[in-house]
Amino acid sequence: MSNRCRPLAMLTTLLLLAGVAPGMAQTVQQPDTVGAAAAPYTPTMGDLMNAFVQPRHAKLGLAGKAGNWALAAYAVVEIRQTFSGIVKAQPRFRGYPVGELVDAALAEPLRAVEAAIKQRDPRKFAAAYDQLSRGCNACHASLDHAFVVIKAPGASAFPNQDFTPGQ
Repeated sequence: MSNRCRPLAMLTTLLLLAGVAPGMAQTVQQPDTVGAAAAPYTPTMGDLMNAFVQPRHAKLGLAGKAGNWALAAYAVVEIRQTFSGIVKAQPRFRGYPVGELVDAALAEPLRAVEAAIKQRDPRKFAAAYDQLSRGCNACHASLDHAFVVIKAPGASAFPNQDFTPGQ
């Protein structure tokens, strides 16, 4: 047996002798699904924002910073479609109409981002993207979530995607 395998073998032996390993399988609780349908999962607004909006916002910023205008244009479409889906999935949040909140906070900034992308202007894009981030933060603040602060990404959280144009 190699020296690297000895600690693992020793740990396994100790767990078996102590009776821990056999008991581990017995401690996992299986849900009682006999006769009951599982309740469908309903994502929260936080789930929707973290899973769908925030990554698209980051990708938009990274694409614009890299001058990948085709990818940036695609990211704006994705953001718009995502918010459209969120409005359908959760039309109200904390009593407020989500569609109206999104329009008030993001309609003008998204138009400015789209215009900068069409012009392929990095300075205008940076300003419009900053305006978009401020719109996000204003919406968060209006819903007592001022602690959720959106900003331009400093680095890519997507190591498996190349943001440079022409790929």
